[in-house]
Amino acid sequence: MPLNDERPSSTSSSDDGESSSERCDSTASASDMDCSRESFTSEGSSKHCTPSSSPPKTLTLDEVMGSARDLSNLSLFHEIVVNRNFQLEPHRLPEDSLLKRVRDNVHKAFWDVLESELNDDPPEYQQAIRLLQEIREILLSFLNPGANRMRTQITEVLDMELIRQQVDNDAVDIAGLASYVITVMGKLCAPVRDEEIKKLRESTDNIVALFREIFRVLDLMKADMVNFTIDNMRPVMQKQSIEYERAKFQSILDKTPGALDNTTAWIKMSLEELLTQETSERSKGQKWVPGPFQVLNVAFLHMLSWDSSKHPLPETWMTDEMRLREVQGQLRQYQAVNEVLLIVYSTIGGPIQGLSPLSERLKRMTSVLLDDMHNPNFNLEEALVGVSAQICNELNKSLAERNYPTLTPELQATLTGQICSIAQKDNPIRTLVEDRVRQYFTVLICDPKPQARLEQTPAGLAAIRTELASLAAKFISLVHYNKAVYGPFYADIIRKLMFNSSPPASPPQDSAQDPVTSN
Repeated sequence: MPLNDERPSSTSSSDDGESSSERCDSTASASDMDCSRESFTSEGSSKHCTPSSSPPKTLTLDEVMGSARDLSNLSLFHEIVVNRNFQLEPHRLPEDSLLKRVRDNVHKAFWDVLESELNDDPPEYQQAIRLLQEIREILLSFLNPGANRMRTQITEVLDMELIRQQVDNDAVDIAGLASYVITVMGKLCAPVRDEEIKKLRESTDNIVALFREIFRVLDLMKADMVNFTIDNMRPVMQKQSIEYERAKFQSILDKTPGALDNTTAWIKMSLEELLTQETSERSKGQKWVPGPFQVLNVAFLHMLSWDSSKHPLPETWMTDEMRLREVQGQLRQYQAVNEVLLIVYSTIGGPIQGLSPLSERLKRMTSVLLDDMHNPNFNLEEALVGVSAQICNELNKSLAERNYPTLTPELQATLTGQICSIAQKDNPIRTLVEDRVRQYFTVLICDPKPQARLEQTPAGLAAIRTELASLAAKFISLVHYNKAVYGPFYADIIRKLMFNSSPPASPPQDSAQDPVTSN
């Protein structure tokens, strides 16, 4: 928030040049990765980095509320750190909600009482004085500790004792005080609010309506002040983010010993998957033990298709739940677009090969029609019917323009049937694309420098290479930051799981020889 004559150029973080994924990359530095890596092979991790092993106990209401506050603070801190565009906005209730109607009626009653008091003969100013006192406190809260001159001026002009004396002597000028308040607001507000201040100065409404508008603009200015403070504090928060989030989560864990149950189940699922592969390898006479990082990499890969309706989300991913769902939704959409294009080009063949503009139109058209795939109520089969119709029309148009025969009704029916069949999970084209995507993300998760391999998509995914690389960058950034913060907790969980499920002759530290653990 600008103080006195100092004004920021903008109150909103509109820098689109650096995404939240880039923020995660820069925060999760190499040293943090090294610390996380060492925690998997070190038995001497510090106490505050290791999940509490205290026995289960009955939690009191205060402890539950304390954990809830810690989780709320952790979520808010994480959002500020990873999302450069994070902004706090004044709370707005739904238009048709009961709470909004009640609030509006209470506010209307208050302003009606004020108007009635000011219209009395003689006027009654007690409500107006209380409003001025509240305005004075809000204006003073906008000042920094060194703004003594402005602070003194505000307290002198809005001196409540003096105003009460003026009321007693019928000499108070409410309109003049309101004008002064607007002038001060103009000095303290951000440039984005200049238009609002101009409207206040030019207002011809009665004094009650003017006060209502003053409070509305003050609410906006309070939000601006908070956001300005957040922008200024973000660099400091980013430097301490990993340590702070880890310590805050440890605090939650100390109060709620079961706060890692879902995370443990998530990692255990990955370990069991690898041990199943181990059993298969042993049947061939090969001895193989999964390494800790290999277990964790498989666990991270599972997050791309994690279904929270079947398995609770791991606690360590709760602060990134919305970002994770966004990645999952976009990935499903990109896969479906790629599957459709593979079917189109394998069915039609030569007449449409090598036509980049046509390929882009088909991709864009399909993507738009599948844009709501993230919606739980989305009907994929119905959408694919629409996709098929649009594609057939576009293909016929393109073929006719180049003097090729248009698609026969039989071929259109075949194409439509094949496209609609990708709604089935066991469809071979869908299975192929999902396997290739899984291979792509596996390589990136295991690679210590995945940025260099983002564009190296497997064969068959060329149509979505750009989109997939951008999405992968976001997901890998989430993974790296998550690993940097919660690595010590994962290390403790994996050590316990591997100790309980692996033979004594094969301790976890043998996994250091596994190439996967080098990332």
